[in-house]
Amino acid sequence: MRRSISLLATAGLLAIGGLAGCSSSSTPATTNTKTPKVGVILPDSASSARWETADRKYLEAAFKAANVQYDIQNAQNDKTQFQTIADQMITNGATVLMIVNLDSGSGKAVIDKAKSQGVGVVDYDRLTLNGGASYYVSFDNTAVGKLQGQGLVDCLTAKGGTAKPVIAELNGSPTDNNATLFKQGYDSVLKPKYDAGAYTKGPDQAVPAWDNTQAGTIFEQMLTQTGNKIDGVLAANDGLGNAAITALKRVGLNGKVPVTGQDATVQGLQNILAGDQCMTVYKAIRDEANAGAQLAIALAKGQTVNTGQVVNDPESKKDVPAKLLTPVAITKANVKAVVDDGFVTKAELCTAAYAAACTAAGIS
Repeated sequence: MRRSISLLATAGLLAIGGLAGCSSSSTPATTNTKTPKVGVILPDSASSARWETADRKYLEAAFKAANVQYDIQNAQNDKTQFQTIADQMITNGATVLMIVNLDSGSGKAVIDKAKSQGVGVVDYDRLTLNGGASYYVSFDNTAVGKLQGQGLVDCLTAKGGTAKPVIAELNGSPTDNNATLFKQGYDSVLKPKYDAGAYTKGPDQAVPAWDNTQAGTIFEQMLTQTGNKIDGVLAANDGLGNAAITALKRVGLNGKVPVTGQDATVQGLQNILAGDQCMTVYKAIRDEANAGAQLAIALAKGQTVNTGQVVNDPESKKDVPAKLLTPVAITKANVKAVVDDGFVTKAELCTAAYAAACTAAGIS
């Protein structure tokens, strides 16, 4: 399968060795005589389709290919369940946990308990602040936000005709460090526009737990607050973007108000093809899963990984060895690239309602 915008080759993705390196982006090897087994805790299935449709299948494939035992479960946004799953995995012989925290507090509790029992931890996709995980794998989340901000600017420029457009920001969960980084990224693009008077800063609100239903309610309130005078929507992911689009449809503004997104979900890509969403951010989850699996497997085998990168934990002030992948902006002009990369299929994307748009986009 051709992977036209794949970001990293699986082979050689990370340098693995049996001896500890002197780089600050290496973690010392640990002695582990138990059979390697990786327990993965995904966060939910409601905030984004990616967790169950992409991350799970790619992680399973990576562990199977390495012939390593694994257990992948989903906490469904329940902090108590998150802790219970972790405890059960450790009891059942997990030698490493790979977690997507629901918030840093509950994530740290899991990491502390795991470490106390000799179980290593990889932070997957979200950094657990003050958690002290052995490794962190994700995308460059500030770069994700910058792509979103610039994408909105480009869409507004292409649309034209509106002086000092009012921008609404529909941010991710306040307990998710990634959401903080996304916002830092897009605000670095938008704030100079606000400061210069080129854009007007409108409503700006976080969506608890990335909940799409709450996002719809929040955006309806934004429309009411502004008398429907919103000219652009910085939505932090495709789910939030779709919630905004649904509200815009009710007042006849869908397709007229640019809306951003993230994750390149089928729904998000269909909204782009329909002209209701102006862009999304594609993150090659296969590459993230492969990198995370390699880190977890190496840790389980007591090997050292030189990731070549670090991320500074803003709470502990410590550097965490990290692997950060590069995101890609997607508009109607390059939706085809996501299909070519195998992330979504033509059958999923090009249903009857979108068949003509797919053909126009070169998806055949």
